[in-house]
Amino acid sequence: MSLWTSLEPASATVDPGSSTRVRLRLRNTGDVVDEYRFEPVGAVAPWTTVEPPTLRLYPGTTGTVELTFAPPRTPDATAGPNPFAVRITPTEHPDAVTVPEGNLTITPFSEVRAELVPHTVKGRFRGRPRLAIDNLGNTKVTASLSGSDTGDRLSYEIQPANVQIEPGRAAFVNTTLRPRQIIWFGSKEEQPYRLAVRRSGVQPTEVDGTFVQRGFLPRWLATALSITLALAIAFVMIWISYKPRVVSLAEAKSEEVGSTLAPPSPTATPTPPPQPTVTPPAPVVENTQGAAAGAEGGGGGGGGGGGKATVTARPPQDTAATAVNRLAKDDPTGRHICYRAFVTGDGWQKPVCDGTFSGTTGQNKPIKALNIAVYGAGGSAANAFLHKPDSTDGKGQWSPSWTAIVADGKNNYIGSSKKDAPAMLGFAINIGSGQVCQTARVHGFDWGPQGCAEQRPKYIFGGALENDRWLEAVKFTI
Repeated sequence: MSLWTSLEPASATVDPGSSTRVRLRLRNTGDVVDEYRFEPVGAVAPWTTVEPPTLRLYPGTTGTVELTFAPPRTPDATAGPNPFAVRITPTEHPDAVTVPEGNLTITPFSEVRAELVPHTVKGRFRGRPRLAIDNLGNTKVTASLSGSDTGDRLSYEIQPANVQIEPGRAAFVNTTLRPRQIIWFGSKEEQPYRLAVRRSGVQPTEVDGTFVQRGFLPRWLATALSITLALAIAFVMIWISYKPRVVSLAEAKSEEVGSTLAPPSPTATPTPPPQPTVTPPAPVVENTQGAAAGAEGGGGGGGGGGGKATVTARPPQDTAATAVNRLAKDDPTGRHICYRAFVTGDGWQKPVCDGTFSGTTGQNKPIKALNIAVYGAGGSAANAFLHKPDSTDGKGQWSPSWTAIVADGKNNYIGSSKKDAPAMLGFAINIGSGQVCQTARVHGFDWGPQGCAEQRPKYIFGGALENDRWLEAVKFTI
């Protein structure tokens, strides 16, 4: 069997969100009638269609099919040259596959979105909003950040002040707002402000927010202190000017003086409570691994009085420990981490290891518990950051304490698989030796950047702090 092919043109350019076409010509140079099936392959195959999908040619005849490329206007359409190919399979000779290749250049586009979390912050001396920046284009974004307001009434501390964001990723910037003048007495004041994401050659992306500055002391307390001070001054003046009446009956008699009132004792002013912070607690080793029982479920009930109890053995469950011990058996000198997620509505997933993602993407199914096991890492300890239904600041809360340090090859559980258990927003983990790394995906965002930490007492945090950013998927490596 012989086949001649030609791509016209062999190289093409297309804008994301539009389409372009390439013609594929082929000639049956064999001596039998044959039918050819066409299948796009390569990175751009999901956006490629072939019309017609099959073509029947007599010996010596030529046919034409059209390849249509329609990359979406999303970060998945990587800017720059992208090779493509078409697999041609003849029906009469299925082993004689031909794969002509070409090149498709996707033009770059830039799209950046920014969001303040929360939009309104309150405080007496400072406010701490976070700015989430999403790169929805197909090229890397380099940007600087700045803040401004009417009247220059606020100062801005932005960390980091410059960011680089890969396509389809997001960056989180911590901002501290400080008023230039403190309101000692009186009611709160609202101060609008604006954060700008500036990029070279394009208009800045601006996000508006509000800082509500509270007075250090309420107005009624200032009035009460003023009245108290005035009364105290008046009392002192009366005390100084008062002259006791003296009745002298003889030189030997003592003088009689009138009694006086002692000045009132001052009233202590209560100190305002410190603003709440969310900091992962340090690992502790006193607690036992109580979360394991909650994650795996309770035991069975006892038999009735006098009768024979029938026990049905459950098949052994494939956990993170069983998975990591299988790897250790084949690679006893290596380092491994295995893990699995308890997904709302799906239950426990199969364990995965060493950078494979566990959980779901784009299904709005929160993770409620994680099962982790390590090998060659000196054991692991972890803690879960959970949804808080009665939160007043829009953030979740940590579990009461970390898990105990769980030895290599053993199961470590955080969170809970109970029906009414809260969803996980994030987690903290550390190991006894070497480095542990994590990548997390939370609701409303794509995969975040990888974060790593050296051995304990250092730890790495993954996920989010906000109640509406639950954890959807995780990856771990050591």
